[in-house]
Amino acid sequence: MTQFQSKINQTKNHFNNSDVDLGFRNLVDCVLDTANTDFFKKTIELVSWKEENPDERAQFVQKSLILLQELEQLNPVQNNETEALATITDLSKKYSRSNFQIGPMNIQINSGEIWGLVGENGNGKTSLLRVIAKDLGFDEGTIRFSDDLEQLKLYNQRSHLAYIPQRTPKWHGSLKSNLKFTASQYGIFGEENELLVLMYIIRFGLWSFRDYKWSELSSGYKMRFELARTFLRKPKLLLLDEPLANLDVLAQQLILEDLKLMAASLSNPLGIILSSQQLFEVEKVADKVIFLKKGSPVYINQSKEEESSTDEVEKTILEMDLQISKEVLSDIIKDFPVEQLQFNGGIFIVHISKKSCMNEVLQKLIDSQIQITYIRDISKSSRRFFIQNT
Repeated sequence: MTQFQSKINQTKNHFNNSDVDLGFRNLVDCVLDTANTDFFKKTIELVSWKEENPDERAQFVQKSLILLQELEQLNPVQNNETEALATITDLSKKYSRSNFQIGPMNIQINSGEIWGLVGENGNGKTSLLRVIAKDLGFDEGTIRFSDDLEQLKLYNQRSHLAYIPQRTPKWHGSLKSNLKFTASQYGIFGEENELLVLMYIIRFGLWSFRDYKWSELSSGYKMRFELARTFLRKPKLLLLDEPLANLDVLAQQLILEDLKLMAASLSNPLGIILSSQQLFEVEKVADKVIFLKKGSPVYINQSKEEESSTDEVEKTILEMDLQISKEVLSDIIKDFPVEQLQFNGGIFIVHISKKSCMNEVLQKLIDSQIQITYIRDISKSSRRFFIQNT
């Protein structure tokens, strides 16, 4: 079974399980993978029909499944090989006035891969992104891009290194006209321009807002516009600086879900580095995480659960919000090998020198009839680095 067929089957499952929104986003991804303008037109027609018939959910699903069946007859060109997009070796950037240094940094960013970049404010996250995007210079080390990027002139190279800052600039005119102008800047004209722009408007949930102006959009939809504008460039490496800031929880989840799906595109897989303060949300989608502490990196491999500079995974670290005193909690967990019990801002942090014992602690709390507002195992989360010194 090809990857494309597997993606088709997964999309069908979403529709059959009544997960229509996710199913349709997957359907649009499949259509984009084909680069087939006839299927672009069919998708746009389907969305136009849905706009005119918003209550015909069952018929919309049926039409979507028919379109999927037609897609199955195609065999689009696929990029199945993982590509090393950027190899960063012993990279350091120094600020002499403040005596602050980022690095040394050693990472390799591959296509289809998401890196999370976390750390307290002022620890170099934005500067690191700007260095990789070639907005800032660096003092030591090297950044080696993939061969096809290295061969491009600087302007064209930077067009494939897409950096989206936290505060995006204001634009004028309608959302659609701005996207059409962006596409024209990258050599996309005529009918292709119209169809591709509408496809990305659909993909990022902007159809109902296509004629809106900048002042009429919420922060979440402004970020969706920026993503649509960026993907029209077909970037190889996407660098996002706090894209979740000022978004509500639902908008954060949708943006992250979209990034995960787009990174794994069959036709244009890309690497993503995502900086954010939303630790748990980022860790759900990231393959790897960098925690910056005073500019110095700690690497966390999410997929293999390995770490290069800490043995914290050999213990259990729990973060808990409980309606009891520190003394009562200490007595309840006295039979566990507790290394440290902290109380900070209404939250307990417990370090136990025993691996994966959250269920045991939870059962002990339940047996003691303790009201539990919140409990999370942060043994493998970058969250533990934020609370180490509290």
